[in-house]
Amino acid sequence: MPADLLKLIALDADDLAVISAHVQDARVLAADIVWRQDEKRLVVGMNRLDWEQTLSGGTEPRRSIAALRFDRVLACKSRNIDLDQPDAVLELVGIEFHPAEPPGGSALLLFSHGGALRLDVECLECELTDLGTDDIGTSDLAIAPLGPER
Repeated sequence: MPADLLKLIALDADDLAVISAHVQDARVLAADIVWRQDEKRLVVGMNRLDWEQTLSGGTEPRRSIAALRFDRVLACKSRNIDLDQPDAVLELVGIEFHPAEPPGGSALLLFSHGGALRLDVECLECELTDLGTDDIGTSDLAIAPLGPER
């Protein structure tokens, strides 16, 4: 993995706040929200703004293709997100953690226009990993394809 690719892990609310800042304004296709109930895992593919590059003086905003993963997820519920429209573009506003009986709680992924995912977790275990820059010209689109070109 090249040195400029971001990889963050969150094990508490403070860590999750850092990840939330990095995914602010990320674009997500509904089809790229994958709930693997048997594995207690939620994975969200996204096209996120590279805030580090922007804040370091980069003149052109750059997007990175990234994966956000939550493990130890007991339940996943959505509001105002139509998963039957796989091409629907969602804009991630931020992520919050609401503790319950320690070490569990709920992670809340907030999207524009009132969309939300609530993850009830045994404990907070989240990872954000950049997979590469969006170099194929899809920054103005929702997200770059992750598979081979067709």
